[in-house]
Amino acid sequence: MTVPTPHQILHPAGWKAAKGYANGIVAQGRTVYVGGQIGWTGDQIFEAKDLPSQVRQTLQNVVDVVREAGGVPEHLVKMTWFITSKSDYLANVKAVGDAYRSVMGKHFPAMAMVEVSALIEDEAQVEIEAVAVVPA
Repeated sequence: MTVPTPHQILHPAGWKAAKGYANGIVAQGRTVYVGGQIGWTGDQIFEAKDLPSQVRQTLQNVVDVVREAGGVPEHLVKMTWFITSKSDYLANVKAVGDAYRSVMGKHFPAMAMVEVSALIEDEAQVEIEAVAVVPA
């Protein structure tokens, strides 16, 4: 099911297609700032041990916060991912993509990914902060 949004994807003419992200988005509505979410459950338990499973749980946590504001995944306009291992990400990129689509579908907001030396929770392999714009 496609959810209508007032968002407009920005893709400059002549640029190569963005794969798995948008270069930019214009949106109108109520802005929701989602603090960094990690791959634990609402009870703060790490059931997921591998990166793809932690990505799935982390994205579900992001979506749960957006839903609390009356939004849906398609209202996400910006995500910043912090990962602890670029090599682990690259070795699991297909499984991470599958995990992403299982939560987000084919919606790709503007995104950035940064490798960090560690996250505050020792078991965390990924942290994602996000911005959503929920129509008024």
